[in-house]
Parts: sequence; C-alpha cells; structure tokens
Amino acid sequence: MTDEEKSNKVVDINDFDWSPYVAKFADSSTGTGNTNDGLEQSRLRKKKMARRKRAGFEWVLIVVVALCVSAIARVFVFQTYYIPSASMEPTLQVGDRIIVDKLSVSLGTVNTGDIIVFKATPSVATQCGDSVADLVKRVIGVPGDVVSSKGNTIYLNGVALNENWSHNEPLGAKSIEKQTVPANSYFVIGDNHPDSCDSRYWGYVPKANVIGKVFLRIWPFSRLHWF
Repeated sequence: MTDEEKSNKVVDINDFDWSPYVAKFADSSTGTGNTNDGLEQSRLRKKKMARRKRAGFEWVLIVVVALCVSAIARVFVFQTYYIPSASMEPTLQVGDRIIVDKLSVSLGTVNTGDIIVFKATPSVATQCGDSVADLVKRVIGVPGDVVSSKGNTIYLNGVALNENWSHNEPLGAKSIEKQTVPANSYFVIGDNHPDSCDSRYWGYVPKANVIGKVFLRIWPFSRLHWF
C-alpha cells in the first residue's frame, strides 16, 4: 500500500486499540494504574515505621533495665562515698571517693585490718560532737579479741599489732583500755591515730551497723587504689 493509499484509508473507531491511551490517562488523572506500586510503597513505609518503633522500644527497655540494675547494685552490692575528714589519713584523704562492697559483709566476714563504712551510733554525736550519719574506720578487733595499748603500740590478744598499712603516730592522748570485743561487734580506729574519734571514745561498732568494706578508691584517678 502506497503512502497515498495509507493517508486516504479510513479507520473504523471501533477497530482502533485505545488501551495504551486509556492506561496512560488513568495513570495521570486517577493514579489507578499504579495501584500495585502504591501498595508496595505503603507496605515499605509501614515496615520502616515498625522497625523504628521497635528500636525505640528496645532503647527505652535498655535504659530502664540499666537504671534498675544500678538501683539494685546500689542497695545490695556497691555504694560510693566521699571522705569528709582527715581521720583516715594518709590512707584516705579529704575529698577521696571510695566504693564500698556490701556483699563482702553480708556474705563474708570482717577481718582485722579491713576498712569499713558503718552507720554512726548515737554516742558518736555525744562523744565527738559530730552528727555525721556514716563513718569510715579500720577494724583492729573482731568478736572475742582482746585489745589494748601501751604507749604508741596497739596490742591484739597480748601481741603487738602489726600495722602493715599506712598510718600516723603517735597513738594520741586517748589510749586503748584493755577490753574484750563482744559478740557481733568490732573495735575500730582511724589510721590518723592522733586525730581520730573512734572506738576509743564511743565504743564498738555493732555488726548490724556495718554497711560494707572499702575495696576501691576511684578518685582522684592519680591515686586509684584497690584495698
């Protein structure tokens, strides 16, 4: 067929294939031609939002668990303290931060030479004029021990106590009268012997008052130390 014949050919409108134009018109005017693509994009958006919600929930859960663990550890395992006085110098100085192990007392034993933190008895306020709630001292007598002093020497069960830790002498004006440490009690003294108000003045520390043992100095970093 020649070009002239083609140009003169009459096309029946019923025989014409309108489907491409119908589809294009639907896409541009109503969007119905992209139904599948739209559903896929909607599904992807919902999936992404679900992942974000799940991630947010997981972070919240992590924070809550961390706070709970921290609170439980503080109550039952570890606790930090600040040293406010010079009574334990040179071992512990004013401003030092220490960590106390509570389980070492509740599940273990307190021994001679241990440094403990304990709740002050009412006699501390009357004998030392100090209303502090908690104190830190070194144990030199456990239940059943006989403690005493002569001059600057501390005696434990009749033998001179080997103070193989840093401490300041002389013992001071207040000596240790010969006495037997009662059950469930401890005799404590500050490493800064002449400048410590301790068991020499106000008596024994009841076991129930012991919070824990000092096991780590965390501040200052330059004096980080395990006890």
